[in-house]
Amino acid sequence: MIKISDLVSDDAAYISRRAWSDPAVYQLEKHGVFGKAWLFLGHETQIKHPGDFVQAYMCETPIILARGEDNKIYANINSCSHRGLPVCRADHGNTKRFVCPYHNWSYKVDGSLVAIPQEKMVSQKPDKNTLGLKPVPRVESWQGMIFGSFDESIEPLDSYLGDMRFYLDAFFDRFENGIEFAGAPHRWTINANWKLPMENQLGDVNHGPFLHSAVIPAEANQEIFDVGLSAVPHPGHGATFRLMPEGTPNENMAWGMEGMGAILGGSEVKEYLFEIQAKAKERVGDIRARMKGLTYGVYPNLSFLWSNTSFKVSHPRGPGKVEYWSWSAIPADAPDSVKKILRTNYSSFFGPGGILEQEDSEAWMQQFIGSNIDFADDKPYYYGLGMGDEKPHPELPGMVSSTANEYYARAFFKRWREALESVSDQDANRIALAEVR
Repeated sequence: MIKISDLVSDDAAYISRRAWSDPAVYQLEKHGVFGKAWLFLGHETQIKHPGDFVQAYMCETPIILARGEDNKIYANINSCSHRGLPVCRADHGNTKRFVCPYHNWSYKVDGSLVAIPQEKMVSQKPDKNTLGLKPVPRVESWQGMIFGSFDESIEPLDSYLGDMRFYLDAFFDRFENGIEFAGAPHRWTINANWKLPMENQLGDVNHGPFLHSAVIPAEANQEIFDVGLSAVPHPGHGATFRLMPEGTPNENMAWGMEGMGAILGGSEVKEYLFEIQAKAKERVGDIRARMKGLTYGVYPNLSFLWSNTSFKVSHPRGPGKVEYWSWSAIPADAPDSVKKILRTNYSSFFGPGGILEQEDSEAWMQQFIGSNIDFADDKPYYYGLGMGDEKPHPELPGMVSSTANEYYARAFFKRWREALESVSDQDANRIALAEVR
């Protein structure tokens, strides 16, 4: 049996390499982390109309996220109740029925079973009301972001996000009509552990001057050192941003101005971004209007990049493989000409072809290799930088410190350790037996 306390020290300053590489740890994560958390499924702008659907995942479980004929949102496991085949093969679209290709069982968009072709040939008719797709027990939305949970007794989504909403709303509430997701996600696989992308986006911005030195100008890194802050509103969540001084010019503070779209997009784009910033204080308050965001994370595996307006989910595919999903988000009410240009803020640096994304991915793969090195199990990773520097802030929720402090990661791993310790003895024994087989 795994001794969880051996994976993460009490102060989370030391993390065992097995936390990243051990298949048994991954099985515990499925139950203790992904089975008990709110997991991001998609955005309401992806399913605007009845019959619209997109595919999603909750850990390794395939999900259909759809808007029913009654205009309500439904999330169901994409597996036929008859023989388990996926009933939806398209990534997104609009339909009236999901049909299993094996025996043609037919389901409405809400997941209810409506037709069994074979039942006309048997005398005992099955009760179709009990044979619909298995629903995700809890589905809730916040700011258009749709989450699901396998835990029926989980706290409401608003409570789960808690003070993380303060930091996310600094972005969302800037736009009068919210945001929209621009098309389907980019999806690609990385030979790494799912926690690596999450940790990176949760608050690790101090790798930039080194890993991305050929791309990120020195003055941008200096700004992070000078005015950057890392906040943990609740363990597992995190927000890293620059709090710009009062009187900072719009061009040095406005959202979107750091991307290639603004740099090369001409006056129309800049005027639009300056207009958004001019209204920011009224919409989100003074201190949040001066936030120039960097990286944000929502436990366990949702990330948000402020400057490049990208939402990302680190979907595990085992202890050593990640299927990374990445969406570009843009203001919903921006002119179409501006939307087109703003999308390049994302694609120029992130996504599978982005320069920074490729450098990050290479680092994550190399770290996973390091977690599997023979004879190194007794040399855990050190996460103690800045220990004790985090403190309450008079105007910001949570514990706040400089960006060099690794408290965001220590808080994440303390919560992760508790999640694994919460796995019942029954589930743990079943995992142990599966390993033997």
